[in-house]
Amino acid sequence: MEASPDAGPGRSTPRWRWAPRRLDLAVYGVFLLAALWVTSGIWVDPDGRVATLYSSDPAQVQYFLAHSVRVVLHGEYPFYTDRFNYRDGVNLMANTATPALGIPMVPITVLFGPAVSFVTLVTLGLAGTAAAWYRMLARHVVRHRLAAAVGGWFCGFSPAMLSHANWHPNIISQFLLPFIVWRVLVLTRSTRPVRDGVLLALLVTAQAFINEEILLFTALACGVFLLAMVVQQRHRWATAWRPLGTGLVVCAVLAGALLAYPLWVQFAGPMAYHGLSDTVRDYGNDISAFFAQGSTTLGGNERANVNLAPNYSEENAFFGWSLSLLAVGIVVWLRREVLVRALAATGLFFAVLSLGERVTWWDRELVTGPWELLVRLPLLDAVVPTRFGLITTVVVGVLLAFAVERAWSLRTAERRTVRTLTAAGLMFALLPIAPMPLQVTSRPAVPKFITADRWRQYVGPDQTLVSVPLPSMGNTNPMRWAASTDLAFRMPGGYFLAPRNGVTGDPGRFGGRPSGIGELLAEVAATGRMPELDDRQRRRFLDELRHWQAAVVVLPLDQPNAEPLRRTVEQLVGPARQELDVWLWDVRALTSRRNG
Repeated sequence: MEASPDAGPGRSTPRWRWAPRRLDLAVYGVFLLAALWVTSGIWVDPDGRVATLYSSDPAQVQYFLAHSVRVVLHGEYPFYTDRFNYRDGVNLMANTATPALGIPMVPITVLFGPAVSFVTLVTLGLAGTAAAWYRMLARHVVRHRLAAAVGGWFCGFSPAMLSHANWHPNIISQFLLPFIVWRVLVLTRSTRPVRDGVLLALLVTAQAFINEEILLFTALACGVFLLAMVVQQRHRWATAWRPLGTGLVVCAVLAGALLAYPLWVQFAGPMAYHGLSDTVRDYGNDISAFFAQGSTTLGGNERANVNLAPNYSEENAFFGWSLSLLAVGIVVWLRREVLVRALAATGLFFAVLSLGERVTWWDRELVTGPWELLVRLPLLDAVVPTRFGLITTVVVGVLLAFAVERAWSLRTAERRTVRTLTAAGLMFALLPIAPMPLQVTSRPAVPKFITADRWRQYVGPDQTLVSVPLPSMGNTNPMRWAASTDLAFRMPGGYFLAPRNGVTGDPGRFGGRPSGIGELLAEVAATGRMPELDDRQRRRFLDELRHWQAAVVVLPLDQPNAEPLRRTVEQLVGPARQELDVWLWDVRALTSRRNG
């Protein structure tokens, strides 16, 4: 703390103010506490709790975190694995393996397990993104730290970020984006464009290993924003194009060299696919979603948001009426400022794209959206359009920072009144969408058969453990089993993106090539109805077990509909025996090469 200059020897009550560094630390502390508040329900029991609104992706992320351990400690290949979806394997570069997050987390993963690493990443993703935007805004955009703190807060704890915090640490880990954006802007007036291009390339490369989609969004947003600036101030282009062009060329060459091999693996390597699954390609925001409040906010109600977003993890708008009106009001108030107009154009452009191929209002289709014209273009065919709303979110955060800056800088007789009204307006707009703890639910414990290493008595290095039902997008618990062992055993199936029918280069889909027995067991697990099986189905199941080189088939005792599942499998391979907390079928005699 520092004494105010007004405090003289004769003053009995000195005035104090925060030193800038201490103020920064206080802001960072508030962001961290807020992130811990949001994730508090999971921190109580990271292994046994998961966000209620969707529970599949955390298990997938934990699997990838365990893979990072194998990369560091065992020298395993980082971009592809056959530890799941055996024998086809999974192209990790074409999935969200996020090595730039997983590798630094290896010590925590080894010491405390992948579930603790997952919630740590979510916590640091929220707090780190808010802190990064605060730092960039405070150092380069606005003079008042309060303005930077408001902008950073919204960028880190917006309804969209809270929604993705349920299961997407790779999407909410946006702490490099403010610096990427700033380095691009620096290039427009750089006197050392080569050096600045190199710095930008290093940031781009790191972000590519966190999330490529967010990196693409950042590049598109920078392009649209710069175009909006040039349209308004064409004279600036004469001095900006040369350093900008030089720096971007340097960035493209260096980042291209660093990423050339990983990108080759992603787009042409084993199990590469082109384009997203039809399941998510048409995910778009409903117009009314911009005026609703997020499910994980103070004023939110998940039931009210039905049909306004593709699912509860993709609430990429949800500003609420008050903030939407305030954002429009800020643009009208500061419309004479070139930066504000460029930001408004950028935010509106991507808000429209986020509506997807069909523009809807309260789930009622109105017209075909402009995204229909872009969805089949290279790179864009792998984008989930609703997530363009994340760009609009950042624009709103920066606009809030500008508004607070201007209000605090006014030199009028009613200065205190203006500040009071500004604070009231922010409370009116931001309180309804204030973050609340993620809703959590319990999930089944990893079976003792796995944690006690009893599986090792059966499963050899080139064999697999087959779970009942098979791991899939709707059943990711077996992926948690494997993650708890540092992926010591292989398994068929899983939750991932892969080419249809396992043919490299085909369009993408969730999961591997179709499995007849896998679909049968999934139906029994969902309905509890046990079918009568014939010899053809038995032979098919044995063929699949041999293809997978299965050693054991495992069914947890507490699996929903465990009894009809047990009887179904018994029709296929004979009686089960109980070992600890699972039903077990030792199928090595049926799947050995001698009997193949």
